[in-house]
Amino acid sequence: MPGSPCRTRRTSATTSARAALYIALVLLAPLPVAPAMALDPAPIMQGDTRIHDPSAIDVEGHWVSFQTGQEGGLYQGAILLKTSPDGINWSNAGAIGKGVPKWAEAVLGYKSRNIWAPSISVRDGTYYLYYSISSFGLNQSAIGLMTNSAFDPANPGVGWQDQGEVLHSTLKGDWNAIDPFRIDSGDGRAWLSFGSYWSGIKLRELDPKSGKLLTADTPTFDLAAHGHGSIEASSILEHDGKFYLFVSYDQCCQGIASTYRIMVGRADAVTGPYSGKTGTPMLKSGATQLQARIGRYIGPGGQEPVKTPSGDVLIYHYYDGDDGGTSKLQIAPITWTDDGWPELAPPP
Repeated sequence: MPGSPCRTRRTSATTSARAALYIALVLLAPLPVAPAMALDPAPIMQGDTRIHDPSAIDVEGHWVSFQTGQEGGLYQGAILLKTSPDGINWSNAGAIGKGVPKWAEAVLGYKSRNIWAPSISVRDGTYYLYYSISSFGLNQSAIGLMTNSAFDPANPGVGWQDQGEVLHSTLKGDWNAIDPFRIDSGDGRAWLSFGSYWSGIKLRELDPKSGKLLTADTPTFDLAAHGHGSIEASSILEHDGKFYLFVSYDQCCQGIASTYRIMVGRADAVTGPYSGKTGTPMLKSGATQLQARIGRYIGPGGQEPVKTPSGDVLIYHYYDGDDGGTSKLQIAPITWTDDGWPELAPPP
Protein backbone atom coordinates (compact mmCIF):
# COMPACT_ATOMS: atom_id res chain seq x y z
CA MET A 1 0.00 0.00 0.00
CA PRO A 2 1.19 3.54 -0.65
CA GLY A 3 2.69 4.99 2.46
CA SER A 4 3.20 1.61 4.08
CA PRO A 5 5.90 1.78 6.80
CA CYS A 6 7.46 -1.44 5.48
CA ARG A 7 7.74 -0.10 1.93
CA THR A 8 9.20 3.16 3.23
CA ARG A 9 11.84 1.29 5.23
CA ARG A 10 12.73 -0.90 2.20
CA THR A 11 12.96 2.18 -0.05
CA SER A 12 15.19 3.98 2.46
CA ALA A 13 17.39 0.92 2.84
CA THR A 14 17.71 0.55 -0.94
CA THR A 15 18.59 4.22 -1.34
CA SER A 16 21.20 4.00 1.40
CA ALA A 17 22.73 0.89 -0.17
CA ARG A 18 22.90 2.55 -3.57
CA ALA A 19 24.52 5.63 -2.07
CA ALA A 20 27.09 3.52 -0.27
CA LEU A 21 27.86 1.61 -3.47
CA TYR A 22 28.25 4.87 -5.43
CA ILE A 23 30.67 6.28 -2.85
CA ALA A 24 32.70 3.06 -2.91
CA LEU A 25 32.92 3.12 -6.71
CA VAL A 26 34.01 6.76 -6.67
CA LEU A 27 36.73 6.01 -4.12
CA LEU A 28 37.95 3.00 -6.07
CA ALA A 29 37.89 4.68 -9.49
CA PRO A 30 41.28 5.76 -10.87
CA LEU A 31 42.02 9.43 -10.82
CA PRO A 32 41.71 11.16 -14.20
CA VAL A 33 45.00 11.34 -16.10
CA ALA A 34 46.03 14.73 -17.39
CA PRO A 35 46.73 14.81 -21.12
CA ALA A 36 50.40 14.69 -22.10
CA MET A 37 51.91 18.12 -22.44
CA ALA A 38 53.01 19.04 -25.93
CA LEU A 39 56.73 19.55 -26.26
CA ASP A 40 57.98 23.07 -26.83
CA PRO A 41 59.25 23.54 -30.40
CA ALA A 42 62.95 23.56 -31.17
CA PRO A 43 64.65 26.95 -31.54
CA ILE A 44 64.71 28.69 -34.90
CA MET A 45 68.15 28.44 -36.48
CA GLN A 46 69.49 31.77 -37.77
CA GLY A 47 72.19 32.93 -40.19
CA ASP A 48 73.85 30.60 -42.69
CA THR A 49 72.02 27.34 -41.97
CA ARG A 50 72.63 25.58 -45.30
CA ILE A 51 74.07 22.18 -44.43
CA HIS A 52 74.00 18.47 -45.24
CA ASP A 53 74.99 15.53 -43.02
CA PRO A 54 75.75 17.75 -40.02
CA SER A 55 77.91 16.93 -37.03
CA ALA A 56 78.60 19.45 -34.29
CA ILE A 57 80.40 19.97 -31.03
CA ASP A 58 79.91 22.44 -28.19
CA VAL A 59 83.25 23.69 -26.86
CA GLU A 60 82.49 25.70 -23.72
CA GLY A 61 79.56 27.41 -25.39
CA HIS A 62 81.24 27.85 -28.78
CA TRP A 63 79.69 25.62 -31.43
CA VAL A 64 81.35 24.24 -34.55
CA SER A 65 79.56 22.19 -37.22
CA PHE A 66 81.10 19.93 -39.87
CA GLN A 67 79.35 18.87 -43.06
CA THR A 68 79.66 17.06 -46.38
CA GLY A 69 81.92 18.92 -48.81
CA GLN A 70 80.62 20.59 -51.95
CA GLU A 71 81.81 19.14 -55.25
CA GLY A 72 84.13 21.54 -57.06
CA GLY A 73 84.14 25.15 -55.98
CA LEU A 74 86.71 26.89 -53.82
CA TYR A 75 87.39 23.95 -51.50
CA GLN A 76 87.21 21.12 -54.03
CA GLY A 77 85.04 18.83 -51.90
CA ALA A 78 86.73 19.38 -48.51
CA ILE A 79 84.78 19.24 -45.24
CA LEU A 80 82.85 22.48 -44.74
CA LEU A 81 82.61 24.33 -41.42
CA LYS A 82 80.26 26.67 -39.62
CA THR A 83 80.54 28.34 -36.22
CA SER A 84 78.03 29.68 -33.72
CA PRO A 85 78.34 31.52 -30.38
CA ASP A 86 75.17 29.91 -29.05
CA GLY A 87 74.07 26.98 -31.23
CA ILE A 88 71.42 29.15 -32.90
CA ASN A 89 73.15 31.86 -34.95
CA TRP A 90 75.45 30.31 -37.56
CA SER A 91 78.18 31.65 -39.84
CA ASN A 92 80.23 30.09 -42.61
CA ALA A 93 83.75 29.24 -41.40
CA GLY A 94 85.40 27.88 -44.54
CA ALA A 95 86.74 24.34 -44.80
CA ILE A 96 89.45 21.95 -43.64
CA GLY A 97 92.07 22.26 -46.37
CA LYS A 98 91.15 21.61 -49.99
CA GLY A 99 90.11 18.50 -51.84
CA VAL A 100 89.87 14.83 -50.91
CA PRO A 101 92.77 13.13 -49.08
CA LYS A 102 95.22 11.60 -51.56
CA TRP A 103 95.28 8.16 -49.91
CA ALA A 104 91.64 7.55 -50.88
CA GLU A 105 92.20 7.14 -54.62
CA ALA A 106 94.82 4.42 -54.07
CA VAL A 107 92.47 2.49 -51.74
CA LEU A 108 89.30 2.86 -53.80
CA GLY A 109 90.63 2.84 -57.34
CA TYR A 110 88.77 6.02 -58.32
CA LYS A 111 88.89 9.71 -57.48
CA SER A 112 86.00 10.90 -55.34
CA ARG A 113 84.66 14.42 -55.81
CA ASN A 114 84.04 15.25 -52.17
CA ILE A 115 84.18 14.09 -48.54
CA TRP A 116 80.94 12.82 -47.04
CA ALA A 117 79.29 12.85 -43.62
CA PRO A 118 82.05 13.90 -41.21
CA SER A 119 81.55 13.12 -37.51
CA ILE A 120 83.30 14.90 -34.65
CA SER A 121 84.14 13.62 -31.16
CA VAL A 122 86.66 14.41 -28.43
CA ARG A 123 88.55 12.36 -25.85
CA ASP A 124 91.27 13.44 -23.43
CA GLY A 125 91.83 16.71 -25.29
CA THR A 126 92.19 15.16 -28.75
CA TYR A 127 89.49 15.81 -31.34
CA TYR A 128 88.66 12.96 -33.72
CA LEU A 129 87.00 13.73 -37.06
CA TYR A 130 85.85 10.67 -38.99
CA TYR A 131 84.71 11.01 -42.59
CA SER A 132 83.77 8.90 -45.59
CA ILE A 133 84.86 8.74 -49.21
CA SER A 134 82.50 7.19 -51.74
CA SER A 135 80.39 7.69 -54.86
CA PHE A 136 76.60 7.46 -55.22
CA GLY A 137 75.36 3.94 -55.74
CA LEU A 138 78.68 2.25 -54.92
CA ASN A 139 79.75 0.38 -51.81
CA GLN A 140 83.40 0.68 -52.78
CA SER A 141 83.91 3.18 -49.99
CA ALA A 142 86.28 4.13 -47.19
CA ILE A 143 86.22 5.77 -43.78
CA GLY A 144 89.14 8.01 -42.81
CA LEU A 145 90.23 9.95 -39.74
CA MET A 146 91.67 13.37 -38.94
CA THR A 147 92.87 14.35 -35.46
CA ASN A 148 93.56 17.66 -33.76
CA SER A 149 95.20 18.02 -30.34
CA ALA A 150 94.95 21.82 -30.30
CA PHE A 151 91.46 22.44 -31.66
CA ASP A 152 90.38 26.09 -31.55
CA PRO A 153 86.65 26.71 -32.15
CA ALA A 154 87.53 30.23 -33.30
CA ASN A 155 89.73 28.74 -36.07
CA PRO A 156 88.19 25.31 -36.66
CA GLY A 157 89.95 24.61 -39.96
CA VAL A 158 93.45 24.79 -38.46
CA GLY A 159 95.58 22.03 -36.92
CA TRP A 160 94.08 18.89 -38.43
CA GLN A 161 96.32 15.92 -39.20
CA ASP A 162 95.00 13.29 -41.58
CA GLN A 163 95.57 9.79 -40.16
CA GLY A 164 94.46 7.94 -43.28
CA GLU A 165 92.16 4.96 -43.61
CA VAL A 166 90.22 3.38 -40.75
CA LEU A 167 88.43 0.75 -42.84
CA HIS A 168 87.00 0.26 -46.34
CA SER A 169 84.42 -1.83 -48.17
CA THR A 170 84.51 -3.34 -51.67
CA LEU A 171 82.08 -4.21 -54.43
CA LYS A 172 82.32 -7.87 -53.41
CA GLY A 173 80.98 -7.20 -49.92
CA ASP A 174 77.43 -6.74 -48.63
CA TRP A 175 78.08 -3.58 -46.58
CA ASN A 176 79.11 0.03 -47.16
CA ALA A 177 81.86 1.95 -45.32
CA ILE A 178 80.23 5.36 -45.01
CA ASP A 179 78.47 7.46 -42.34
CA PRO A 180 80.88 6.88 -39.42
CA PHE A 181 80.04 7.77 -35.83
CA ARG A 182 82.26 7.30 -32.78
CA ILE A 183 80.90 6.69 -29.29
CA ASP A 184 83.10 6.54 -26.21
CA SER A 185 81.13 4.39 -23.81
CA GLY A 186 81.06 4.83 -20.05
CA ASP A 187 83.34 1.84 -19.51
CA GLY A 188 86.22 3.61 -21.27
CA ARG A 189 85.99 1.75 -24.59
CA ALA A 190 85.44 3.35 -28.00
CA TRP A 191 83.31 2.15 -30.91
CA LEU A 192 82.59 3.09 -34.51
CA SER A 193 79.16 2.63 -36.06
CA PHE A 194 78.81 2.90 -39.83
CA GLY A 195 76.88 1.61 -42.82
CA SER A 196 74.39 2.53 -45.52
CA TYR A 197 71.93 0.39 -47.51
CA TRP A 198 73.18 -3.14 -48.33
CA SER A 199 73.10 -5.19 -45.09
CA GLY A 200 72.72 -2.13 -42.88
CA ILE A 201 74.42 -0.70 -39.81
CA LYS A 202 77.61 -2.20 -38.32
CA LEU A 203 79.78 -1.61 -35.25
CA ARG A 204 83.47 -2.26 -34.58
CA GLU A 205 85.67 -1.46 -31.60
CA LEU A 206 88.32 1.27 -31.79
CA ASP A 207 91.54 1.90 -29.98
CA PRO A 208 90.45 4.90 -27.89
CA LYS A 209 93.73 6.79 -28.32
CA SER A 210 94.66 6.20 -31.97
CA GLY A 211 91.07 6.22 -33.18
CA LYS A 212 91.79 3.31 -35.53
CA LEU A 213 90.42 -0.23 -35.22
CA LEU A 214 91.42 -1.92 -31.97
CA THR A 215 92.81 -4.83 -34.02
CA ALA A 216 92.67 -5.64 -37.71
CA ASP A 217 90.27 -8.52 -37.03
CA THR A 218 88.19 -6.91 -34.28
CA PRO A 219 84.65 -8.35 -34.54
CA THR A 220 81.91 -6.69 -36.57
CA PHE A 221 78.49 -6.44 -34.90
CA ASP A 222 75.31 -6.16 -36.96
CA LEU A 223 73.09 -3.49 -35.38
CA ALA A 224 70.22 -2.64 -37.73
CA ALA A 225 68.80 -3.21 -41.20
CA HIS A 226 65.80 -2.07 -43.20
CA GLY A 227 64.83 -4.61 -45.81
CA HIS A 228 68.36 -4.72 -47.26
CA GLY A 229 67.78 -1.14 -48.32
CA SER A 230 67.35 2.42 -47.16
CA ILE A 231 68.95 2.76 -43.74
CA GLU A 232 71.99 4.92 -42.93
CA ALA A 233 73.35 7.78 -40.80
CA SER A 234 73.74 5.78 -37.60
CA SER A 235 74.70 7.39 -34.29
CA ILE A 236 74.55 6.16 -30.70
CA LEU A 237 73.76 7.87 -27.40
CA GLU A 238 74.36 6.36 -23.96
CA HIS A 239 71.71 7.39 -21.42
CA ASP A 240 70.84 6.01 -17.98
CA GLY A 241 72.54 2.68 -18.57
CA LYS A 242 71.07 2.04 -22.01
CA PHE A 243 72.24 2.73 -25.55
CA TYR A 244 70.07 4.45 -28.16
CA LEU A 245 70.73 3.89 -31.86
CA PHE A 246 69.49 6.65 -34.17
CA VAL A 247 69.23 5.95 -37.91
CA SER A 248 67.64 7.46 -41.01
CA TYR A 249 65.18 5.43 -43.06
CA ASP A 250 64.23 5.98 -46.71
CA GLN A 251 65.44 8.51 -49.27
CA CYS A 252 67.69 11.52 -48.79
CA CYS A 253 69.07 14.04 -51.22
CA GLN A 254 65.90 14.52 -53.31
CA GLY A 255 64.98 18.02 -52.15
CA ILE A 256 61.24 18.33 -51.51
CA ALA A 257 60.79 14.74 -52.75
CA SER A 258 63.01 13.38 -49.95
CA THR A 259 61.37 10.84 -47.63
CA TYR A 260 64.09 10.64 -44.97
CA ARG A 261 62.82 10.11 -41.40
CA ILE A 262 64.56 9.76 -38.07
CA MET A 263 64.21 6.41 -36.29
CA VAL A 264 65.46 5.03 -32.97
CA GLY A 265 65.88 1.83 -31.00
CA ARG A 266 67.59 0.91 -27.76
CA ALA A 267 69.69 -1.85 -26.20
CA ASP A 268 71.28 -2.78 -22.90
CA ALA A 269 74.75 -2.97 -24.52
CA VAL A 270 76.40 -0.85 -27.20
CA THR A 271 76.79 -3.98 -29.33
CA GLY A 272 73.03 -4.64 -29.23
CA PRO A 273 70.62 -6.21 -29.82
CA TYR A 274 68.61 -3.03 -30.53
CA SER A 275 64.81 -2.98 -30.66
CA GLY A 276 62.08 -0.41 -31.12
CA LYS A 277 59.24 0.32 -28.69
CA THR A 278 57.24 -2.68 -29.88
CA GLY A 279 60.13 -5.01 -29.14
CA THR A 280 60.77 -5.77 -32.81
CA PRO A 281 64.53 -6.01 -33.49
CA MET A 282 66.10 -3.22 -35.51
CA LEU A 283 67.71 -5.94 -37.61
CA LYS A 284 64.13 -6.65 -38.76
CA SER A 285 63.16 -3.02 -39.52
CA GLY A 286 61.88 -2.58 -35.96
CA ALA A 287 63.03 0.98 -35.27
CA THR A 288 60.54 3.47 -33.81
CA GLN A 289 59.88 6.68 -35.71
CA LEU A 290 61.11 9.81 -33.93
CA GLN A 291 60.43 12.42 -36.60
CA ALA A 292 59.25 12.56 -40.20
CA ARG A 293 58.03 15.37 -42.45
CA ILE A 294 56.28 18.19 -40.60
CA GLY A 295 55.10 21.06 -42.78
CA ARG A 296 58.02 22.77 -44.51
CA TYR A 297 60.50 20.50 -42.66
CA ILE A 298 60.79 17.73 -45.25
CA GLY A 299 62.94 14.62 -44.99
CA PRO A 300 64.62 15.11 -41.59
CA GLY A 301 67.68 12.89 -41.17
CA GLY A 302 71.47 12.60 -41.16
CA GLN A 303 71.17 13.02 -37.39
CA GLU A 304 73.63 12.89 -34.50
CA PRO A 305 73.16 13.39 -30.75
CA VAL A 306 75.24 16.08 -29.07
CA LYS A 307 75.83 16.24 -25.33
CA THR A 308 75.74 19.78 -23.92
CA PRO A 309 75.84 21.23 -20.37
CA SER A 310 72.09 21.88 -20.61
CA GLY A 311 71.18 18.41 -21.88
CA ASP A 312 71.18 16.17 -24.93
CA VAL A 313 70.19 17.56 -28.32
CA LEU A 314 69.86 16.07 -31.79
CA ILE A 315 71.37 17.81 -34.80
CA TYR A 316 69.97 16.96 -38.23
CA HIS A 317 69.30 18.36 -41.67
CA TYR A 318 65.97 18.81 -43.42
CA TYR A 319 64.85 20.00 -46.84
CA ASP A 320 63.07 23.35 -46.66
CA GLY A 321 59.76 23.20 -48.51
CA ASP A 322 59.56 26.99 -48.44
CA ASP A 323 62.99 27.39 -50.05
CA GLY A 324 62.97 25.01 -52.99
CA GLY A 325 64.14 22.01 -50.96
CA THR A 326 67.42 23.57 -49.79
CA SER A 327 69.07 21.40 -47.14
CA LYS A 328 69.21 23.22 -43.80
CA LEU A 329 70.26 22.77 -40.18
CA GLN A 330 68.05 22.05 -37.19
CA ILE A 331 68.99 21.33 -33.59
CA ALA A 332 66.31 19.98 -31.26
CA PRO A 333 66.34 19.16 -27.54
CA ILE A 334 65.87 15.51 -26.56
CA THR A 335 63.55 14.77 -23.66
CA TRP A 336 62.91 11.39 -22.04
CA THR A 337 59.68 9.60 -21.23
CA ASP A 338 59.10 7.86 -17.91
CA ASP A 339 59.76 4.50 -19.59
CA GLY A 340 63.08 5.66 -21.00
CA TRP A 341 62.39 6.58 -24.62
CA PRO A 342 63.63 9.75 -26.31
CA GLU A 343 61.24 12.38 -27.62
CA LEU A 344 62.32 15.12 -30.01
CA ALA A 345 61.17 18.72 -29.84
CA PRO A 346 59.16 19.46 -33.00
CA PRO A 347 60.54 21.91 -35.52
CA PRO A 348 59.78 25.59 -34.88
